[in-house]
Amino acid sequence: MNIALAHHWIMSYRGGERVAEQMAAVFPGADLYTLAYDTRIDVPGLRDTKIHTSVLNSLPGIARLYKHLLPIHPWAIDRMRVPDDVDILLSSDASLIKGINIGMNTQHVCYCHSPPRYLWEMGDDYKRHSLAARFLLDRFGARLRRFDRKAASDVDHFLANSKFVANRIKRYYRRESTVIYPPVATHEFRHDRKREDFHFVLSELVPYKRIDLAVEAYNQLGIRLVIVGDGSERKRLQKNAGANIEFLGRQPFAKVRELMETCQAFIFPGVEDFGITPVEAQASGAPVIAFRGGGALETVVEHQTGCFFDEQTPQCLADTVTQFQPGQFSSADCRKNTEKFSQAQFRTRLGDFVGKTTGYQVPTPQRSTAKSSNHVLRGPTLVGGAAVSASTVATTSTPAQKA
Repeated sequence: MNIALAHHWIMSYRGGERVAEQMAAVFPGADLYTLAYDTRIDVPGLRDTKIHTSVLNSLPGIARLYKHLLPIHPWAIDRMRVPDDVDILLSSDASLIKGINIGMNTQHVCYCHSPPRYLWEMGDDYKRHSLAARFLLDRFGARLRRFDRKAASDVDHFLANSKFVANRIKRYYRRESTVIYPPVATHEFRHDRKREDFHFVLSELVPYKRIDLAVEAYNQLGIRLVIVGDGSERKRLQKNAGANIEFLGRQPFAKVRELMETCQAFIFPGVEDFGITPVEAQASGAPVIAFRGGGALETVVEHQTGCFFDEQTPQCLADTVTQFQPGQFSSADCRKNTEKFSQAQFRTRLGDFVGKTTGYQVPTPQRSTAKSSNHVLRGPTLVGGAAVSASTVATTSTPAQKA
């Protein structure tokens, strides 16, 4: 049986691209189809993968323009076709690539990071902070939703990256799905280092991440808070922050890992589909203080690997931090909780699912694609994409071959 892969686009090395490279590890030799590909981005696990792109990829400056070309994404995807002799298409999607054309006998398994948030439930947030997004979504949103729903109806099997996303798939696509948690490079962290007297935030500094809650709460508490990341909100947040709050901007992975491994607690005030950073924090032995919502409910064990605050207000977060007792959490327990989110677990579960549902004989061994050098925190795209992680990577090695 022949198998092909698809991924919405390759414009950074983030959680979604880590899923795609682990898919390539499970199914070596499979070609990959994507809307657009920035050849300056090195995804280590895709270096040997033949990558096919849409007609949009030939446009000058596509790496800057692709998110502004959202209205013609369906047009470009509709002109892509997976060869008819492909038996299985395995797609990784947080946008519209699930609508790619396939043969009548091709089975389509879609690993859905989320139905596009900008189309289904966060459109107002995007429009509030971007005039371009407001125009695009007001003018073309209904048409894009129709395309997305039709594409979803043609998928044979849905996989979701969390129960939270599985509920979204059911709500917007009226489809059932199987949860397979995304791969996290838990092996890149150690949990046995001495803890220091500070709390830690790692995030893009954009509105929906709600880092403003942490700034206001820690202004009140006076506890040292270290924030790594950058984005449109940084100037405003830094202006409002007290002397106990440090903004370090973007940092190399070695520095991020050190902070993860030595902080007293990791602060996670937003709502994410899954949320890779709380898993990385626990792999580093750090308990998590998170808002009670989204994927954090599936990755943090209350009273064992962290605690939750119930309202997205500075006061509620401050009250929870005040009650937080780091001595009641075991670094070993935090680390153990992350075993089910490892890259090896993802490869095993994905291979088992595809084998059972399609009859495909999964090749063995499933090679690891883990890398641990030249790590840099990179920015998000305007519309969609998976969560930023501590182990987001930018390297300068030879990029994957483009067809």
